[in-house]
Amino acid sequence: MKKYIYNITKAVTTVLLVFGAHSCGDAYLEEVQQYAIDSENYFNSEADYYSALVGAYDLLQSTYLNAILGEIASDNTLCGGESATDVIGWQQIDDMIHTPVNDNLRDLWNWMYAGVSRTNFILEFQDKTDFEGRIGLIAEARFLRAYYYFELVKWFGPVPLKETRFEIGDETIIPRSPVADVYALIEKDLKYAIENLTYTAPQVGRATKGSAQALLGKAYLFQEKFAEATSVLDNLIEMGPYDLVDDYEMLWEAEGENSVESVFEVQYTDIEGASFDCLQCSEGNVAIGFSGIRNYSGPLFSSGFSFNVPTQESYDAFPNDDLRKDIAILDIVAWAAQEGAEYKEGYEHTGYFNRKYIPRKRSEDAAGDLNLTNPGNYRAIRFADVLLMAAEAYNRGGINDTKAQEYVNRVRRRAYGVDDNSKDIATTGTNLTADIARERRLELMGEGHRFFDLVRTGEGTKIPGFTPNKNEVFPIPIEEIQFANGNWDQNANY
Repeated sequence: MKKYIYNITKAVTTVLLVFGAHSCGDAYLEEVQQYAIDSENYFNSEADYYSALVGAYDLLQSTYLNAILGEIASDNTLCGGESATDVIGWQQIDDMIHTPVNDNLRDLWNWMYAGVSRTNFILEFQDKTDFEGRIGLIAEARFLRAYYYFELVKWFGPVPLKETRFEIGDETIIPRSPVADVYALIEKDLKYAIENLTYTAPQVGRATKGSAQALLGKAYLFQEKFAEATSVLDNLIEMGPYDLVDDYEMLWEAEGENSVESVFEVQYTDIEGASFDCLQCSEGNVAIGFSGIRNYSGPLFSSGFSFNVPTQESYDAFPNDDLRKDIAILDIVAWAAQEGAEYKEGYEHTGYFNRKYIPRKRSEDAAGDLNLTNPGNYRAIRFADVLLMAAEAYNRGGINDTKAQEYVNRVRRRAYGVDDNSKDIATTGTNLTADIARERRLELMGEGHRFFDLVRTGEGTKIPGFTPNKNEVFPIPIEEIQFANGNWDQNANY
């Protein structure tokens, strides 16, 4: 009998060790013994499938790293922190001098493949036991697999692809699949999810038909399949229950979580349990603490580690009458003068902070290290993003500039607080392309999308230090190349 070991709490399969997955010291070994299972004594009930699905969702919380690095790698922010050696892997990515020896990129690879492995575990045994709602649960698992593979292909380009769990030895025989093949699986999974999910989630934070439509539209956009993108995104816009919230500022507070604008949102809580030795163990949004104001004392906010600091150019990119300007970016000098707040300047201090994702004050009895237990959700896909993706697809595909204007102007009217056409964009062609790109930057400032938007549209050289034909993707971690024993080539020029 072949035994598979699966840890529901940390949810890392032993076969994933071939891809370098690591966990939290000896505690992992103890928990593996507790949760040792095999195909004969698991997936025998709805509860088993549900527990495995919880494990598959759990890896979403580690995507805090993807979000913060998506900003640091771009022209929106500088790495910051305490010094030039504070989280050296992030500093290298900010300066575009990263190499295959980078613990943070390895973490990203490990955690996304852990997510793939957890979903593959469910899908491998998807037909073992039937129960009401099984098809919907399988559709959620396939959405999650698509989500994790989409992150992997964005960051690393061609990646090893498998629809069942990876086993020891696979790394020496399974190739890095071409990007087109990775996207083909993503598309297949998302189409299944769209067909078998509804717009109403069984629990807050779980995937829906709309989540799958939005991610499929995004996958199409990244491949420049513009007609396909307009089709799926139009259907979502017209048939889905989503809309822009009226108050852009409240969107980023606790009251704004899981709003009508949220198409897919990664859930975080303030449950204690993480440590700096095991950041992926946190139930809190670690990126928030890292982005916070150093040694802050004052109203509304609390302290953090002063990473991910917006540049002066980012702040100045907003017109003065754009209501998003001081909601997306905090001018700490002006704020301190107005509120009597105090703070300490960190490394690469610009005077600005990512206001969307910096720590808010919490109760005095909040548990654990407050920088590891920030409960703020990550708005992974917002309806505003959907509108802007649809606008881009209509315009760049040469399909319908009038429709593109309609969608981008819905976003702009909220940004300027107007109900009329006084702030509408009326450009067409390549001028409209530039206007939509500018609007994406401003609307999504601080949300982790900027690096990939620049790369996929051929604008990577706007990033300081960016080398064409190299920095469009990140290097495969050196450990994975070594494990593959010659089976995988490194990305070009690394």
